[in-house]
Amino acid sequence: MDSAFRPLAGCRIVSLALNIPGPVALADCRALGARCHKVEPPSGDLVQRVAPALYAALHRGVKVRTLDLKDAACQRALHRSLATADVLITAFRPQALARMGLDWAALRKRHPQLWQVAIQGSADPAHVDDAGHDLTYQAAHGLLTPGHLPTTLLADMAGAQAVVLAVLQAALGRTQGVGPRRLVVGLGDVAERMAAPLRWGLTAPGALLGGGHAGYQVLRARDGWVALAALEPHFGARLAALAGLGACPDWGHPATRDAVAAWAAAHEVAALARLAQAHDLPLVVCPLVGGGRTA
Repeated sequence: MDSAFRPLAGCRIVSLALNIPGPVALADCRALGARCHKVEPPSGDLVQRVAPALYAALHRGVKVRTLDLKDAACQRALHRSLATADVLITAFRPQALARMGLDWAALRKRHPQLWQVAIQGSADPAHVDDAGHDLTYQAAHGLLTPGHLPTTLLADMAGAQAVVLAVLQAALGRTQGVGPRRLVVGLGDVAERMAAPLRWGLTAPGALLGGGHAGYQVLRARDGWVALAALEPHFGARLAALAGLGACPDWGHPATRDAVAAWAAAHEVAALARLAQAHDLPLVVCPLVGGGRTA
């Protein structure tokens, strides 16, 4: 991010959100100029234990405080902090927030200036208290290869960006005189949005981006794998010339796919990378291929 552009300067954020989406979003908000405070339970944040370097990177410049929100004195300390905050980020299910006296009605009464960004599994009232995690959100929307774990936390990371967008909405709303609101980021809803290309038929097996175009493939080379994305006509023309496919190949024909696969298999990955660089072809060497790690 451009460190000179700080659209959240003057915005004070308090976050109760642990793990990935909340801290990633808070780090981005801090980079955008917000003053960021995070409250952790006495047990801390799981990320600090399993990935201390990541935790340190995400919390650089964030003031972290330990409070046991089951304790009355700690609850009072939190409310003193919220009295001067502009945005509260939460990642508890609504029933848990209600038990702590942090449901939206209670927050509005006690802190009328405060916006809330609530990270939940879903924005659907029928499913707000359902248990879930990135893995289940991806699985529910067809984003997993059966038998394999995902190679990234897609719902969590995309959800973090949705949280940043919500905080920016809150900041813009304040400047426009809009009263504080509760904005919900449903991680399951985010996963559903990320799965839209699959629902649209673009990435389904055999579709244009699902193996149906011979120039848009993950290919085995002599000593590894490469990803090739020669989708547009000018890229296709360069690939056709390199692979000896003729002037106007049928990119959807099995024979064309076989010819492209044979071309890649005849080269080492370094040679393919050099050809791609020389001929402006969208091709990269894959450090990891397949559906991910076996569950």
